[in-house]
Amino acid sequence: MNATITTLSSTLKLKIDLTDDQFFQMCQKNRDYRFERTASGELLIMPPTGSDTGRRNVKITTQLDIWNSDTNLGEVFDSSTGFTLPNGAERSPDASWVKIERWNALTPEQQEKFAPICPDFVVELRSRTDSLKELQEKMQEYIENGTQLGWLIDRKNKRVEIYRPGKDVEILDNPASLSGENVLPGFVLDLQQIM
Repeated sequence: MNATITTLSSTLKLKIDLTDDQFFQMCQKNRDYRFERTASGELLIMPPTGSDTGRRNVKITTQLDIWNSDTNLGEVFDSSTGFTLPNGAERSPDASWVKIERWNALTPEQQEKFAPICPDFVVELRSRTDSLKELQEKMQEYIENGTQLGWLIDRKNKRVEIYRPGKDVEILDNPASLSGENVLPGFVLDLQQIM
């Protein structure tokens, strides 16, 4: 395998040819790292989340899971879950949710690996070292591939960017909470311990 480093920052980017199965196996054998792959096949190797970001991220996932346990409308996934988007990219949002009908339409084999589905709802929590531009591009990719609602929580600038299909990005300055709108009916994320 030939690999060339294209960028060296907090995220290492490599151009390497891997089949879907090889990529999945590499992720399984190297669980201490976080991997994603772009639609063009660029491999992204990210360091593990810092403790403070991980602590805040679990608060997002917990609130989402409590709401989902009450409604049984879908399935909740944490930051270690990979999805294969329609454009071929393999992405792992910090928190995500898929409608139950869409999840149940997948075969058990599809559910076991990086499910070939774009989540209906995604959250990205920006850590101090994350590039805002790269996260914004990632959010746009989710929307272009089928996400119905996305939140980019930017702790550094104390704001949230809300992504919806066919609409301009909405920016909220230091909100106390966020509504799941009609995608997650009745869900309200309390940002008090997250921002």
